[in-house]
Amino acid sequence: MRMVLVVPLMAVLAGRLYPSTWKDIGQLREPEQRPRLLRAIAGGMLMFLYLALLYVSMGLIPVGIAITLFFSYPVFTALFVWRWFGDRPTLFRWSVMGLVLLGSALTLPHVSPSASHTSVIGIITGVAAGMAYALYTVVAQKSFETLHPVPFTWLSFLTALVLSGVSLLFWREHGASLPWLPLWIGGLLSAIVTFAGHLLNNFGIRLIGATSASMIGASNPALTVVLAWLTIQETLNGLQIAGVVIVTLSVALLGREKSVSKGDEAEPA
Repeated sequence: MRMVLVVPLMAVLAGRLYPSTWKDIGQLREPEQRPRLLRAIAGGMLMFLYLALLYVSMGLIPVGIAITLFFSYPVFTALFVWRWFGDRPTLFRWSVMGLVLLGSALTLPHVSPSASHTSVIGIITGVAAGMAYALYTVVAQKSFETLHPVPFTWLSFLTALVLSGVSLLFWREHGASLPWLPLWIGGLLSAIVTFAGHLLNNFGIRLIGATSASMIGASNPALTVVLAWLTIQETLNGLQIAGVVIVTLSVALLGREKSVSKGDEAEPA
């Protein structure tokens, strides 16, 4: 429902945001432009994958924990960027990444014998969603070398819409029992936020790279815990809250690496 709304919404606004949007998309039909098209489609596939995995995770474990596991993705982003772009993490980054993983481990829910299966699946899908999103950011960074963020984002949304439609073939829920009006209202609000969030994030990736852009989301786990507490009365224990704080502060520390490095270079020999 979100993609049904966000795809035409972005189609209406794309020309104003980037006048050459449809010209660039039309050029992708040329055989020599196929790698650019395939990267955009790959971005849409990864977008659908990370959202699907994240929603499964949130359905099985508390939202704050699922989001914190997902937001360990800067660690995977740094590794993927190192692998494909040769940007090797420094010792400082390795240390902070270790703290991110430690914080994520602290957020893991207590696994009781009666709920161990669903909890484990929720944990695995939460981490897998982060890995899929990390791959999405790396694919986006590579695509932005030759394709503007606006057409890339619209093609990614379109691909996710197609995959979402295909997924309905395997959906067994009876639609008559669903509150359709609130779902459509929520879908519209979600579409607006998704459109703005992904587009701004993709501009950020183009300007500062996938690794640096991923660090900007450092405050999201803590914010999600607060929102979950305010809206759906989810609670976390002290150890899990400590894990959220560690993840948030650790990823924020990554963003200071460049400024620290520049300060060291500026010191006289």
